[in-house]
Amino acid sequence: MNKKLILGFIIVLIISFGIGFLVINGSKLSIGMNKTASGISLSGLLSQAKELKSKGDLLGAKVAYQKLVDNFPNSAEVMNWQKNAEDCNMKLLFSSTVTAKSILYEIKPGDTLTKIAKEFKTTPDLIKESNKLSDSKIFPGRKIKVWTSPFSILVDKSQNILILKSDEEIIKTYIVSTGKNNCTPVGTFKITSKLPNPTWFKAGAVVSAGSPENILGTRWLGFDLPSYGIHGTTDPQSLGRQVTQGCVRMNNQEVEELYTIIPLGTEVTIIE
Repeated sequence: MNKKLILGFIIVLIISFGIGFLVINGSKLSIGMNKTASGISLSGLLSQAKELKSKGDLLGAKVAYQKLVDNFPNSAEVMNWQKNAEDCNMKLLFSSTVTAKSILYEIKPGDTLTKIAKEFKTTPDLIKESNKLSDSKIFPGRKIKVWTSPFSILVDKSQNILILKSDEEIIKTYIVSTGKNNCTPVGTFKITSKLPNPTWFKAGAVVSAGSPENILGTRWLGFDLPSYGIHGTTDPQSLGRQVTQGCVRMNNQEVEELYTIIPLGTEVTIIE
């Protein structure tokens, strides 16, 4: 009887020790999942990101949010952090803040926005927006911000998203529609035409810009593949699905934003 009691006591101790070990190590595991390899905590990095953004330090906030995305990819909040990083990217892009992807350019005699944009492979619209210019008039001696890092576009048909990149860094992600029955062509193309308020030439009819029947919306960015391109929409509820005749369809406001940013010659890669 005494032997059985002793044996039972030992078993209880082993079980208790085991539970305690699991609890302690579970705690360690939980802590480990919330710290980077260098010991930076998730909560600390998140607080830093929020504080930097609230103070207007967009560059610092972007870096902090990107660290959260890179170091804690399995967090339920990772998409929200990515959106915050992209929001910082866009605000920086359209501001006069000079980053590693831009320069402070001194306007020379004979310069025009078109000439400067062509030299640095950007757009006059982006230069105007970044420097808050009300028109195209510029004066020698003034210094303006000019974006110099090349843009590229990746369209993922399986997710119906368009990713704007600059030197492989994700600048912004857009929800789009692609071709029904998976008919949007796969490959690498270039933007060869840009049209504001395009007319839609469909079989047997010409639909003018602004018409509710003009499915091209407010902007057209044509590929070097005839009849294909990126355009706006009169049916924003269709975004996120494969419903087009093969083109990439975007929200009007967002395609106008993209139109401002990307120059002719921009590379577009479409994947399954």
